[in-house]
Amino acid sequence: MTVYAGQGDAHCSLALLWGHPGEPRTGRSGPKPGLSVDAIVSAGIAVADAEGMAALSMRAVGERLGRTAMALYTYVPGKAELLDLMHDRVLAELPTGTPEFDDWRADVTAWAEELYACYLRHPWVLQVSQARPVLGPAELAAMENLLAALRPAGLPAGRLRGAVAALWQFVRGTAAATADARGAAAATGVTDEEWWSTRSARLAELAPDFPQRFPLLTALQSAGGSPEDTGADAFRTGLAVLLDGVAAGVGA
Repeated sequence: MTVYAGQGDAHCSLALLWGHPGEPRTGRSGPKPGLSVDAIVSAGIAVADAEGMAALSMRAVGERLGRTAMALYTYVPGKAELLDLMHDRVLAELPTGTPEFDDWRADVTAWAEELYACYLRHPWVLQVSQARPVLGPAELAAMENLLAALRPAGLPAGRLRGAVAALWQFVRGTAAATADARGAAAATGVTDEEWWSTRSARLAELAPDFPQRFPLLTALQSAGGSPEDTGADAFRTGLAVLLDGVAAGVGA
């Protein structure tokens, strides 16, 4: 399920994202106390975290707040605008400020680890397409922080753009793989161990010459680990390889 950001009213979405929502539309008695844009966004994130993107609706968010969906429209025009706000709120969990270390690789690694962890706390965010950015302050701050971390590397503009794109997509992709692996057992009712055990045994029966047909795969598997390995180890190893490539471009 892929959802595109920025589908709502641009004027209203950007105003809400940047803290200029204007006055809520009210009835005769005014809005009920305890309801606000912040509360609605928090409730939306809670729904998506607990039940996934498919469960997100204005009605579900309203029910979590003890309100009707219609009450929410006083503060947020609709689900499209709410999704933009939720996406940016989640990215606001990332640290901001000057790089922590004096080494660009350490700073980029810290940035990547924070983003990876953020995605895994809120895996529904991985279903929001990156084709069109939200253009919220937290999303832009995350990009600014990555640029600040990379600046000491001294990459020329073209390579810097490529490095930023590669790093962001790498973190997103590995987080998606980890999130999928975590959710597979619950979604299918079959554990990873059961799945691989059944198929490995059957594959050995059907392709007894597997080591001869696929010698490189066999050698890699024999070296340790297995094809289903995902998670933090794969993330750290892949990130190190990617940063080796960035380092190779320094001064090029």
